[in-house]
Amino acid sequence: MKGSKPNKIFLILSVFFLMTSPNLFAQKQKLTYKQIFKFAGPQLTQALPNIEKWIDENHYLEIKSFGDKKTKSLVKIDAESGEEELYLDYESWNKLLPDGLNINSSENKTEDLNTYLFLHKNDLYYLSIEDNLLKKIADDGVERSNLTLAENGKLIAYTIKRDLYIYDVEKEKEIRITNDASDAVYNGYASWVYYEEILGRKSQYSAFWISPNGKHVAFLRFDDTPVPIYQLYNPDGTHGEWEKERYPKAGDPLPKVKFGIADVETGQTIWADFDEKDDQMIAWPSWSADGKNLLIQWMNRKMDNIKIFSIDLVTGKKKEIYDEKQNSWVEFFEDIYVFKNGSGYLVRSDKDGFRHLYYFDWNGKLLSKITTGNWSVNEIVLVDEKNATVYFHCDKDESTEQQLYKIKLDGSELTQLTSETGTHNCTVSPTGKYILDKFSNITTPTTLALLDKSGKKIKELGNSRTKLLDDYNLGKVEILRIPTEAGYNLPLKWFFPADFDQSKKYPVLFSVYGGPYAASVSNSWSRMLSPYYYAQQGIIYVIVDNRGSGHFGKKGAAELHRNLGRYEIDDIIEAARWVRSKPFIDTSRVAITGGSYGGYAALMGITRGSDVFNYAVAEYSVTDWNLYDNVYTERYMDRPDENPDGYEFGSVMNHADKYKGMVLITHGTMDDNVHPQNSLQIISKFEDLDKDFEMMFYPKARHGVGFPKFFHANRLKMKFIYKYLLQRELNVETD
Repeated sequence: MKGSKPNKIFLILSVFFLMTSPNLFAQKQKLTYKQIFKFAGPQLTQALPNIEKWIDENHYLEIKSFGDKKTKSLVKIDAESGEEELYLDYESWNKLLPDGLNINSSENKTEDLNTYLFLHKNDLYYLSIEDNLLKKIADDGVERSNLTLAENGKLIAYTIKRDLYIYDVEKEKEIRITNDASDAVYNGYASWVYYEEILGRKSQYSAFWISPNGKHVAFLRFDDTPVPIYQLYNPDGTHGEWEKERYPKAGDPLPKVKFGIADVETGQTIWADFDEKDDQMIAWPSWSADGKNLLIQWMNRKMDNIKIFSIDLVTGKKKEIYDEKQNSWVEFFEDIYVFKNGSGYLVRSDKDGFRHLYYFDWNGKLLSKITTGNWSVNEIVLVDEKNATVYFHCDKDESTEQQLYKIKLDGSELTQLTSETGTHNCTVSPTGKYILDKFSNITTPTTLALLDKSGKKIKELGNSRTKLLDDYNLGKVEILRIPTEAGYNLPLKWFFPADFDQSKKYPVLFSVYGGPYAASVSNSWSRMLSPYYYAQQGIIYVIVDNRGSGHFGKKGAAELHRNLGRYEIDDIIEAARWVRSKPFIDTSRVAITGGSYGGYAALMGITRGSDVFNYAVAEYSVTDWNLYDNVYTERYMDRPDENPDGYEFGSVMNHADKYKGMVLITHGTMDDNVHPQNSLQIISKFEDLDKDFEMMFYPKARHGVGFPKFFHANRLKMKFIYKYLLQRELNVETD
């Protein structure tokens, strides 16, 4: 089978499931609308122990009450014996902080948990546990963004009005590194498209990196002058106002970018020898442990070539040490591991069809391809340099699962450490003596267990399941594989009513995302419980992943190259046909829903797939790839002038004439990611074609329609689903 793996999952429903008597579940309680969508009680699961980190081979730190205190503290716990020792008394330190600031909630802290920063009304406070010191280091009312501590706790970096500053704690001195920021120039502060598509939302626009020794700060400088402005309208006040954002759409210029290294002692900056006039992207630097060496990644505009350069900290001269080209696309390495012993670095690349680990020396020589096979390394968990061993999560035997493995750096002694069928998320003590394993599967709420070095369970540390959960029968959930004409066995997860009766006819709701490398189907517990609510109401809830979702590696994903809207939608439509073929499906009530790329898939489903989908809910959707940002879009589609046929076919507007069901379209009017013009254009097209539809725009709402408008958006969606799939009105008080 093309891209297929050994299939451990039955392709048919279990006999027990199909033949179970409905009367068996008569006494069970039912989930309520308020319980699931208004976050009202009772809660059926509970929090697991809040473990901060391993502190040494035998101890980890947990945030919990200590002794007879009710307030939380940081407690040092002996992994095997469970013996506890107070490590950091939060309560005593919190009393010193202004206005109830909480040391536990600080996001600005050093890895050793010794030094903290707090921002309160633009006043900046510095706390050193080791020095027993709390002091205010800025009270000028100036807004400082992305406060970051050096690992030695003695240097702070941040931006003010998009210029980069550093603060020397010992000298009590603020040093301004750059002074040319403007509405279009940013230093150490990311351009929008870098924030969204390259550095990621977790960066919060931060684009600087302090060396481990605190002697240098590397940063990116962006010039957005060539990038077009997109305007969003805020209707507040008498006249309203326009919000302007530099947003490069497909085919538009990228921001010009430079890479600087500031010397903390002198405040001077040297620039790496990249030409900012080049059509390029630069990102994701990595420091060596001693702070003396620096790597930076470079990518061409076509995004089919990535290089890694080492940068001379004195001259800025670059030296190429890695070069990767692919026929489809490449992606930045967000998790390069630089060895503390100076031997080299690890990259996790999909250049051979699946994501695997490669070990290079500092000059770019390949020392070993550590892992290989038709499976993917999902995450590097730990590199034990002393024992030349890498611990990692992967999907070796089944792409819907995740297990913990270890392997030697030379590629020998591949060992599976977890084995229970499902999804494992592990942290490992510094040299692998103990493993903390968060585990769940489709029938088991998440548990936390302590394992020994071989993966044998020592004891359970926490279970999210509550006794109250036993009072509910949530229905049946299964994962299976469905064959397709293209040769891919697509993973599908579906949820059935607890009183399922195969002689009846049920409506179906497909929940989709669909984007490249964005899998949704996993053998894990559905923490949100909303799929069970739909099933409880009598809807079969289906999640399916397409060939490009990552289950089939880069081989499957690359088929989407230059063809967004074609093959992933083909797979979703084929999956829907497979579901519709079951005798217990009401084929007149099959719906599809999703948001963002999922909204795009929903709209393509109700247009291209109008013969299989009767209804759709499309939230904050892309509708035409000409309207989305250039980094994401061109990665998969190339530029519009290079792939006009692909862009034409991938536009929902060009399939709107096939639409014949009913769709609800929703969007936030200040969505700065997927602009509301996407929904406006498809609505205009439907109007031109004299098609009926439903719509709702949310004033001032951003991407995803957050609180407080979330409740209205969710209720509107549920009313639509109730009306067309259940053929009755939603009652939020009784349903």
